[in-house]
Amino acid sequence: MSGAPTGPAVIEFRGVGLTYPGPPPVAAFQPCDLRIARGEYVTVAGPSGSGKSTFLNIAGLLDAPTTGSYLLDGIDTAALRDAERAALRGSRIGFVFQSFHLLPHRSAEENVLLAMVYNAVPRAERRTRARQALIRVGLAHRIDALPSRLSGGERQRVAIARAVVARPSLLLCDEPTGNLDTATAGSVLGVLDELHADGMTVLVITHDPTVAARAERTLAIRDGVLTEQTGVPA
Repeated sequence: MSGAPTGPAVIEFRGVGLTYPGPPPVAAFQPCDLRIARGEYVTVAGPSGSGKSTFLNIAGLLDAPTTGSYLLDGIDTAALRDAERAALRGSRIGFVFQSFHLLPHRSAEENVLLAMVYNAVPRAERRTRARQALIRVGLAHRIDALPSRLSGGERQRVAIARAVVARPSLLLCDEPTGNLDTATAGSVLGVLDELHADGMTVLVITHDPTVAARAERTLAIRDGVLTEQTGVPA
């Protein structure tokens, strides 16, 4: 894709596309090349039904492309077995979703701790790292709170802390402000800005032009076609 930066790549698509089998077959994501370098902040913007979810599933190693090859941190994911793909996803990608997905009867700290159960984080380090992650997103005063006692913005901050606690290569966010009011959304986006400033590679999927404009680079998707965007699509 023209305009892509040079340097070590976290995400590299080489002719990646996805077609769901029929009949009739559905071309959900048209083959494309894409490179997202380490430390970039990139948004993928498009309307409902444009292919954003398919792109998210491919980038997040939830669906395998039917054409081309996807390299994550230089690792050819097509060569991996399902268990290896799951392990790579768990260690290299932190997910943030619109609906938070917090366990309601677990504290903020416990929700973040659970993210390290299946990662190679020594047990002795987990509580310290969970607390550090919550402090990093501005929740030092809410470590012991249950989700029901947290505002929507605080819940999303817990979700971000959970996503970054294992120190992934990529923070992948799916409509992270979709359930938040404007002011709260701005504070959550500020957290993403700070993480990016600290060197995190951030990829945000959104339909909101205001969210898309926060990034240093925006891609547009429509009808499964991904293109470099100089302006933000309406």
